[in-house]
Amino acid sequence: MSTIENVRAYLAPFGLAEKILEFPVSSATVELAAQAAGVIPARIAKSLTFMLPDGPIIVVAAGDARIDNPKYKAQFHAKAKMLSFDEVPEAIGHAVGGVCPFAVRPGVRCWLDVSMKRFPSVYPACGSDNSAIELTPEQLESAAQNCQGWIDVCKDWDPDLR
Repeated sequence: MSTIENVRAYLAPFGLAEKILEFPVSSATVELAAQAAGVIPARIAKSLTFMLPDGPIIVVAAGDARIDNPKYKAQFHAKAKMLSFDEVPEAIGHAVGGVCPFAVRPGVRCWLDVSMKRFPSVYPACGSDNSAIELTPEQLESAAQNCQGWIDVCKDWDPDLR
């Protein structure tokens, strides 16, 4: 089963499987995903992968947000160490370009950055480099696997952009 099919199966109990969008073009980057979905890049919910001493994590943030290292260190008590391109599939369960907080490997924890809360909906990937799903922040919080809640670890996003 492909990872998009794993995500579809994972989202089915939430009543969200039919909302998955599959594009005829790549949505592997924030810019490409925004073009494919027809939204501004900030509304793309990018999944950033890191390694903590006790295992890999995902931080989902708005497309216009960047990790703020001091905030990250204060939150996680560790330096932000992103997973390498080659480490992501084994650690998380999805390849770069399709990483999302759904149908991930057991033990992967997820946090959601507050940068997404300013939008009525955001677009995370769904396990492939040409997929996304439109979810409200509340739906994302409910559906994200092993979600630990909302945090503030990003910078450079425009709070007035809606």
